[in-house]
Amino acid sequence: MIRTRCLLLLVAACLGAQDAPQATAERLRAEAFRTHGAYADLAWLCDRIGNRLSGSPQLDQAIDWAQGRLKAAGLVNVHAEKVMVPHWVRGRESAELLLPTHQRVNLLGLGDSVGTPEGGLTADVVVVGSFDELDKLGEAVKGKIVLYDVPFQGYGRTVAYRHDGASRAAKFGAVAALVRSVGPVSLDTPHTGVMGYDPAFPKIPTAAVTIEASTQMRRMQERGERIRLKLEMGAKMLPDAPSANVVAEIRGTEKPDEVVILSGHLDSWDVGQGAQDDGAGTVTAMEAARLIQSLGLKPRRTLRVVLWTNEENGLRGGLGYRDAHRPELRNIVAAFETDSGSERIKGFSLDLRKATPEAKAGALASLKKIGKDALEPFGTIDLRLGGSGADVGPMVAEGVPGLGVGHAATHYFDIHHTQADTVDKVDQDDLAWNAAALASFAYALAQSDVRFN
Repeated sequence: MIRTRCLLLLVAACLGAQDAPQATAERLRAEAFRTHGAYADLAWLCDRIGNRLSGSPQLDQAIDWAQGRLKAAGLVNVHAEKVMVPHWVRGRESAELLLPTHQRVNLLGLGDSVGTPEGGLTADVVVVGSFDELDKLGEAVKGKIVLYDVPFQGYGRTVAYRHDGASRAAKFGAVAALVRSVGPVSLDTPHTGVMGYDPAFPKIPTAAVTIEASTQMRRMQERGERIRLKLEMGAKMLPDAPSANVVAEIRGTEKPDEVVILSGHLDSWDVGQGAQDDGAGTVTAMEAARLIQSLGLKPRRTLRVVLWTNEENGLRGGLGYRDAHRPELRNIVAAFETDSGSERIKGFSLDLRKATPEAKAGALASLKKIGKDALEPFGTIDLRLGGSGADVGPMVAEGVPGLGVGHAATHYFDIHHTQADTVDKVDQDDLAWNAAALASFAYALAQSDVRFN
């Protein structure tokens, strides 16, 4: 009898140890590395479906695939929430340098750009290094192609030339705009990305050229040589197309109406395979939920996976989700978004838009208390106040706490939005690590009573 009682106490102690955050994190990490499920899913998504621009058949296939994988993992309430998305198509495109020498120029049209007139357009090129330089030239660029040769100085700072460059040039009568690819390096590989038009000025075609081509034309201009280019772009915007966010849950056992969201965006640009942006974030969110489910962990709060549509050129998924779920926004405890590649997680940032400085400080202290144990097996992971993500942004603006997932991203922008964004650049151990870390932190938060707002 005594021996049986001791055995029962030992079993209870072991079970209690498994319930400790550190022990749970170790179990999640072991399972992630045992199966490497995130990498297997990413490889299938990239190799069998490929890039997934809004409105494309490939995105529709990915939406169906994701639902199937989440059902197979044992999640419940798996469904697609319909939204309408922009449907931009690239069409055929080319660029040819005519003067001072003849050569082909690699380029990628920027997302949502208009095309050139039929047969293309031919014009002289004026190279500028900033908006200030363009403004000083003024109408001297009329009838010309403006090239922004701006070195990469961080994404947030440099991307303004990609987004606003066309309208800033059109203001002075330019017929097209080119931008040096927004990235630190290039192997003659152009980057694409979304741009925007100011309705006050004409819409002119705009594209990115490689760092090699941009700096070459800069040198030509500095030598006083005439630069003449022929540009052809078949880009056009079609009517909005139906798409959907993918949603799935592990229902909470005690507080099912309180929700912790794990998310990434399923769409990508129409080049490469969309592995880093954001196939990696998508499978990390999916795998985090699968790990929790496979180990039989029962969160007190609901864990909800949301895979967004149309992050790249419209944010219709995030906007649609906010509108459809507005009555429950107050019950969303936190919304994680991972959208900065596949390298190892280095930090989480808490995004509180409506809190006072004192409330933010208190919320961060609570976050660190949860993370101290849940993230201990993963080494040093920084917890701080900061931004969250584009897709969760609409509901974070309404007061939902956002949690941005920060990765090392040492090479993320090298291949961001390029043909080189393929699955071979992804390390399977990094993906396993990330899924386990996200699962551990999200599960600990779902187990807690902490509210950040």
